[in-house]
Amino acid sequence: MPLPPHPDPDDLRRDPLPLRGRAALVTGASRRAGIGYAVARRLAAYGASVYLHHHVPHDAEMPWGADEPEAVVAGVRAARADPGAEIVAGPGDLADPAAPARLVAEAAARLGGLDILVANHARSGRDGTLDSIDAPMLDAHWAVDTRSVILLVQAFAAARPPRPGGRVVMMTSGQGIADGMPDEVAYALQKGALASITRTLATALASRRITVNTVNPGPVDTGYLTGDDYDFIAARFPAGRWGMPDDPARLIAWLATDEAEWVTGNVVHAEGGFRRWPPEGPR
Repeated sequence: MPLPPHPDPDDLRRDPLPLRGRAALVTGASRRAGIGYAVARRLAAYGASVYLHHHVPHDAEMPWGADEPEAVVAGVRAARADPGAEIVAGPGDLADPAAPARLVAEAAARLGGLDILVANHARSGRDGTLDSIDAPMLDAHWAVDTRSVILLVQAFAAARPPRPGGRVVMMTSGQGIADGMPDEVAYALQKGALASITRTLATALASRRITVNTVNPGPVDTGYLTGDDYDFIAARFPAGRWGMPDDPARLIAWLATDEAEWVTGNVVHAEGGFRRWPPEGPR
């Protein structure tokens, strides 16, 4: 039966909790300064139950350090709009090929099913230029940044009955525009692969009522850069500031709602007008 050309007026009035009754898995939500945490808070504020995945050993090795998972969960619970929504968390080393399926099963069991998958995690560091990368670097980034995401999508789709409201959001970093990331070849390669597979996954999952989109948030201030380098990047934005974690989180939360049902197979560049190079060219 064809849909009417215009919705009923009641359907135009947006539900203040458009994700009430839905459940989401957000990976890489282990730091309160990160995008994953901001996404989880937005989803909770829209009424969703949320499972927060974390891998503390990875962040503990980085200069920014790790947060306590309990503090991350508490921050998301503070944003929860539906008192009946569950906000829980659990660990997982997604370099393990069996971890994605386990994580999806655990999240679905804790939340009573899953409707939304936001694959936000990534491997940081241990990368280099074309002259310095080696096979272990490439394999390590492939395992976490790409293979685990595809396996998460596979497990998510298999576990979810074919009904409306299925959402997958992956993350890329603008490798397909401007001059790429020549100092981070392994990371750029794997994140670019997710952008390339977006339409294929969207086509594969359309019959299961699951949309698939990939977001490029541009440079986001998650606490990894300071000083002159920070100011140099800020000046590349027309607004004169970096993106904040909640900037991409608002977009991702919208993509999870019914309002975005007709948006699938897209790589969305939400970079705040970021200019890859200033008018005088690269430094």
